This record gives sequence, C-alpha cells and structure tokens, in this order.
Amino acid sequence: MYLLDTTHCIALLNNNQNVIDKMKTLKDTEISTSLIVCAELIYGAYISELVSENIRRIEELVEYIQVYGINWDTIYVYSRMKAEILERFGPKDKRKRRNTKIESLGFKDNDLWIAATAIQHNLILVSSDSDMHNLSGIEGLNVENW
Repeated sequence: MYLLDTTHCIALLNNNQNVIDKMKTLKDTEISTSLIVCAELIYGAYISELVSENIRRIEELVEYIQVYGINWDTIYVYSRMKAEILERFGPKDKRKRRNTKIESLGFKDNDLWIAATAIQHNLILVSSDSDMHNLSGIEGLNVENW
C-alpha cells in the first residue's frame, strides 16, 4: 500500500511514463494520497494558467485513488514526529527549541503532515522530494521514489 506525495501525483498528471509503468505493476495494490497533497495540487492549479482544466484533472485523479484525511491519530503522529525532528536536529538547549521553526531545520509542515498520514496508515510514502527522504530516519516511515 502506497501514499503518493505531491511530486508523484504531479508526475501522474503529467503522464510520466516511469510512474505510469510502476502503477501498472501494482494494479491490485492500494494507491492513495492525503488531503494535504490534494490541497497542494489545487493550490498549484489556482496559480496556473489553466485553472479549471487543472482542477478537473486533479479531481479525476483522486476519483481513482484513496484520499486520507487528518484525524486525532494523525495529529499525535505528526506532533511526535515534529518533536523528534526538533530534538534530533534543533538546538540542544530546550529553551531555544521553543522558538525554533521547523522550516529552519530544512523541513516543511505540509511534508510532516503527509509523512504522518503515511505512518498512521502504515503506507509506503512515494516521493522524489529530498525533504521526504531526509525524514526516512523517522520510526515507521518508509520512503520510495519511482
């Protein structure tokens, strides 16, 4: 079971043959994404030149894959993971950690929500985003790039 990050959803929308071929080999395997990815895709459509067409294509894509939302379990996974990153990569002085932004450590909140969704549902996260691969040391997170 796989959870596609924004990079791979865009690859599908752009008919990337490598991703399409991999999907064909997984025909009986659940392919999913998260609401956060959907939000990133829709935002991208709104700032594109072909807003309506791109939104339609995104809506068509998500008809064929499961979309996981955010719930309390996701919130706990996200929060634990964010605290672990801060402890691992942030200042050693706990007082300074309170003012440390996760972005200053090279991570984005949206990426953490997507990774938390993958961990919560025991899914393999599929991404070509180097930030996601930097998270691969987090317990329970498996990351692949097709």
